[in-house]
Amino acid sequence: MKKYLIAAAVALAVGGACAADAAPRAENAYLSQADAAARSARVSNVDYTLAFTLTGKESFSGTTTLSFDLKDAAQPLTIDLDKATIASLTVNGKAVTPQYNQWFITLAPADLVAGRNTVTIVYSRLHSTNGEGLHRMVDPVDGRVYTYSHFEPAAAHQMFPVFDQPDLKGTYQVTVSTPADWVVSSTTRETSVKDVDGGKLWTFPRSKKLSPYNFSMHAGPYKVWEDNSGKYPMRLFARQSVASQVSPQDWFKYTKAGLAFFDQYFGIPYQFEKYDQLLVPDFLYGAMENAAAITFAEGRFLHKEEMTTAQKESLAGVINHEMAHQWFGDLVTMKWWNGLWLNESFASFMGTLATAEATEFANAWQSFYSGGKQAAYVQDQRVTTHAIETPVPSTANAFDNIDAITYSKGASTLKQLRHLLGEEVFRKGVHNYLVKYQYQNATLDNFIGSLAEAANRDLSGWTREWLYEPGVNTIAAEFSCAGGKVSSFTLRQTASKELPTLREQRVQVGLFKLGKDGLTLDKNVAITYKGAATVVPELKGAACPDLVYPNYQDWGFAKVQLDKKSFATAQSSLRKVDDPLLRSMLWQSLWDGVRDAQLPLNAYLTTVLANAPQEQDYTLLGDILEKVQASVGYLNLMGDSAYRKQVTAQLEQMSFKAASAASDKNFQRRWFSTYVSLASSPAALKQLADILNGKLVVPGLNVSQDVRWTILRRLNRFAYPGTEALLAAEQAQDKSDSGQQAAIAAMVIRPDAKVKAEWAATIADLQTKLPFSKVRTAMGSMYPPEQRALGELTAQQRLDTLGAVDKAAGPVYMRAYAASMIPAACTPASVQRLDAAIAKLTDLSTGTRRALLVTRQEDARCVAIKKAMTAH
Repeated sequence: MKKYLIAAAVALAVGGACAADAAPRAENAYLSQADAAARSARVSNVDYTLAFTLTGKESFSGTTTLSFDLKDAAQPLTIDLDKATIASLTVNGKAVTPQYNQWFITLAPADLVAGRNTVTIVYSRLHSTNGEGLHRMVDPVDGRVYTYSHFEPAAAHQMFPVFDQPDLKGTYQVTVSTPADWVVSSTTRETSVKDVDGGKLWTFPRSKKLSPYNFSMHAGPYKVWEDNSGKYPMRLFARQSVASQVSPQDWFKYTKAGLAFFDQYFGIPYQFEKYDQLLVPDFLYGAMENAAAITFAEGRFLHKEEMTTAQKESLAGVINHEMAHQWFGDLVTMKWWNGLWLNESFASFMGTLATAEATEFANAWQSFYSGGKQAAYVQDQRVTTHAIETPVPSTANAFDNIDAITYSKGASTLKQLRHLLGEEVFRKGVHNYLVKYQYQNATLDNFIGSLAEAANRDLSGWTREWLYEPGVNTIAAEFSCAGGKVSSFTLRQTASKELPTLREQRVQVGLFKLGKDGLTLDKNVAITYKGAATVVPELKGAACPDLVYPNYQDWGFAKVQLDKKSFATAQSSLRKVDDPLLRSMLWQSLWDGVRDAQLPLNAYLTTVLANAPQEQDYTLLGDILEKVQASVGYLNLMGDSAYRKQVTAQLEQMSFKAASAASDKNFQRRWFSTYVSLASSPAALKQLADILNGKLVVPGLNVSQDVRWTILRRLNRFAYPGTEALLAAEQAQDKSDSGQQAAIAAMVIRPDAKVKAEWAATIADLQTKLPFSKVRTAMGSMYPPEQRALGELTAQQRLDTLGAVDKAAGPVYMRAYAASMIPAACTPASVQRLDAAIAKLTDLSTGTRRALLVTRQEDARCVAIKKAMTAH
């Protein structure tokens, strides 16, 4: 991608020196916060009239008429537009020769006026194929062409000329010329569709004020479902060839429930009149909160058989997350990208709250605990941890900090702030904030100020501790007993030397006793703690507990360190704990012990083998089995050993037996997918091959197309005889886009140096015609843990070229590349090799350097886990 940018920069340096001298901002592809602030100080009352001509071909054309008030005409003004061909530029009625560097147009002061200005730009541009701008995809099944827009963090200017920054909100009036069989969805509902020249002309009324990244326009021959049973009309869009994989009744059920919940909770009705949701291909993320036209990734939300309970819960959660953004993000928007975390944190918190309270998934907070919150704890203990609120110097850095800290730690802080302030006080503060700043841009201080006013307390200390200081604290119970009773009880809070901040929060401390009915709650107190030590006098005199959990019911954000007695109880008595959330927390304490090299991995897996087959909580079982797969990943990276073969065979047998015996389809699919992910012994691989060809039938199991591809990928991962022919036959049978993705994943993962070399060349070719979604799939399949020896063949080369790749490719590419292609081998030598790369590669982009640092830290963790195993 960036090869073109580099070429443009060279051309400018040679032939455009005068233009560069006059440029009011840096000549590069990104917008700095300082330049954005300078522009928004001069520009206001922005309005766009947008006309697009879409033919389905590789390029599209458009005419943008941009009207705005300008405070002064003393300096040049820039309009963002990426890699377009400009046919004409008219400024205030006068034709002007464009001063354009492929990133932005510079308008001269002489052509501008103080007051109202109107600029019209006629242009054409290639469609994007990397998931940003106006993306184009050709369906391999039927040849139909689909387009959709994606603008976050700052990619609207890849589709039309725009002031591409969140604090220059505008209104948008749109007309779109399309082929006759296409439909169009945008921020508003169309007012007319006319037959014009063999196609159709779609006209949309002017929208309400939105930041550019919240506006959208999607067009193609989509299948459309409608539901008008609720307060707001709902539509769902998907490609024609995948329509059978969509369950519109589930989408509409969760959408209708969510809209009713948020209307009531926020006390402000939904503002955008209709609610469209679109399933789109090649999507970079999970979903995007475009106002009234939300996009969702096909790869995550299309299913070739009936959805499992987990898949439905995920769907409900993401629908509610994006819906929360319609108020918090779209209606009220951050001023600059440093405030993006608050949008995402709030949507993560509110999305989980709505899922728990407005759908059948009452245990949504348990899923949040096991998923997003654990990812946040991991992220917050890395060398790359960062504060929740961090500076964002330019749009190049907008997504540097979009991670589990942004989403889940932020959501967790809001959750515990709600407990600290009280549920109704928190809700009132949110309502007041949305009322006060609707259709405007706001800051963190504005949000905290609204909560502080509602609570009638100063939140500056809380804000400093939680939002501006990184790191996670550890809490532990310290108590003594006399005569069978607690004689003293103190809650201890600690922090690392590097990140010493101690924080205030409200938690529940639960005391549990072992008896004939299992492990039961004996006493529970809610306390607000702060500082290094908080005495809990309410627990004095309570029965001496067998287990203490100092964050019972998960109110707080803190790593829990169990005392020795409680840890032993957790390890030996998991099946005696009735409360699934508490059981999840105790399992998590054991896994924390593994990751911290305190509990040997083999001891953890012994506990798994003894307890997992009896686990009846579907959500917790999924969490345990994910950790089993992570455990085997560690073992595979450590290399061959007798223990690895032995325990992998035991885990294979456990999973297959449970899948075969399961009477519930949800449990069966969960166990079987685990079996496929673990199968590596000759016997297990043969069993998979027999299931694939129908020789072996597992009662109740539907071997769907998705399952077939998963099995094929596993077989080829271990070069099972005959797999290449099976792959070719499956490709001939399944020509769908998801089939193509699955085939790439299955081909690339084969342990064959020639295959790796061919795909490494494709990945390295930044001008490849292969859509980026497929390049990303290939990256993720190149070097599975057990293929360490193959990975070592190119490990040093990948590190030596990392800097050059980072400079040549853009952030979208590098996020995927750095996550998959930086080598780690779970050896001291591998750690040293990464240390050398860190010392040498000092000018990497922020995101790539962080990925390198994290890879090194996790490689060292793997070495420590291996050492802990051999030490016991």
